[in-house]
Amino acid sequence: MGVVGQAMAVFGAVFLGLLGPFALVVGTWSRPFADPGLLACGQGSLQLTLPSGWEGNASFVLTAWDTEGKAHALQNDSGCGLWVSDALDGSRVVSVSYTSCYVFGWDGNYFIIVGLEGTDAAGQKVVHEEKLFMCPADLPALDAPSSSVCSAVRSQDRLPCASLPISQGDCEVRGCCYNPRDKVKTCYYGNTVTAHCTPDGQFSIAVSRDVTLPPVILDSVHLASGRSAGCIPVVKNNAFVVYQFPLSACGTTFQVTGDQAVYENELVASRDVKTGSLGSVTRDSTFRLHVRCSYAITGTFVPLSVQVFTLPPLPAVSQPGPLSLELRVASDERYSSYYTDNDYPVVKALRDPIYIEVRILQRTDPDLVLVLHHCWATPSINPHQQTQWPVLVNGCPYAGDNYQTQLVPLSTASGLLFPSHYQRFTLYTFTFVDSASQEVLSGLEVKGVLSIPLRTVPPVFPAKALLFSCRMS
Repeated sequence: MGVVGQAMAVFGAVFLGLLGPFALVVGTWSRPFADPGLLACGQGSLQLTLPSGWEGNASFVLTAWDTEGKAHALQNDSGCGLWVSDALDGSRVVSVSYTSCYVFGWDGNYFIIVGLEGTDAAGQKVVHEEKLFMCPADLPALDAPSSSVCSAVRSQDRLPCASLPISQGDCEVRGCCYNPRDKVKTCYYGNTVTAHCTPDGQFSIAVSRDVTLPPVILDSVHLASGRSAGCIPVVKNNAFVVYQFPLSACGTTFQVTGDQAVYENELVASRDVKTGSLGSVTRDSTFRLHVRCSYAITGTFVPLSVQVFTLPPLPAVSQPGPLSLELRVASDERYSSYYTDNDYPVVKALRDPIYIEVRILQRTDPDLVLVLHHCWATPSINPHQQTQWPVLVNGCPYAGDNYQTQLVPLSTASGLLFPSHYQRFTLYTFTFVDSASQEVLSGLEVKGVLSIPLRTVPPVFPAKALLFSCRMS
């Protein structure tokens, strides 16, 4: 407990002491530490990546202050949990363990102060710039991507998710793929959406072209607020597009929920729509990505979580399940009323129209469409009897009938709540005859079934069963 208290006091003194000279030179010195993308926070360490040319002057030395307030030139020091290396692109990478001599723990966060030290005209050491970097102790961790998400990315399409060196654990908690055999892009984005909320208040969003089927056209992806300055991709190749922007920019919405500050933004893709005289079509996928970052507003500004919401998947084209159907007969061509059991037998003369309706019962899914594949009549109540007469064949009127069935088109103007749940057609009363003798097969009672029976009785003959049946596609 005593050591912690001493460290806090030293940290406070160093922090206040360094702010003074910083304020004096801010207007005259280009700031190599101004880029918020320099810092990457891991589960056990932090990483600073200074771009090529960061020093600005060969005489400047990268410096950090230890817990006792002493300045040290940054160099490899494994005993103090610090490693410095140069990347292939000329950038300088500094990896620091949270247990390092240069890291202060305070109020649920880790801090390190890094500066550029040089000499003035009199040969005295002068600090030209310094910055306090912070990482939360409880950084939200993402799930490591699956092997299929990682293997789907071709080597030439990989984009680095973090600077090297980085451990497998720190890479995977960022939701990224790790391949130790790749010495250049060891930690890279997987074939999905990867989003981060950074401790310094930034959105970072990487989108793979394969998040939709067919693949989304990356040139069409943009922030919902538009393509204003600072709101365009920071990196893009054939397979990925990466956005990074402040929480306060690019149309981000903000609200306070309890003790959390919630920031939200959206990425969308425009679609190429071709319009003709009779309609419009597109062959582009629909893409909408909603990202939400939550931060604690009590104490320090610490990211708590990142949530990514995509469009729900398309409903299944077909799936098993019970489906109740009903066949009924309308009393008029407007289908304004229907015969009930008490109305039968209904007398019909040959060639009289019969207005048939088949509908789906007890379903409210507007995407459900009833398609009748075959409808036929039999001279008995057995729908599988060999003697049959087609009414609909492959959903169309039977072409071999001289009085063809008439399909009744339906639309929202019909007044039906779900027009796609209905099929209506008109057929004309007939009677079966013997194929050899051409004699009428007695009198026939016409009975249509799926749920409610249809009966029509030609007035001359005694009754006999005639069954109408339909089979869905």
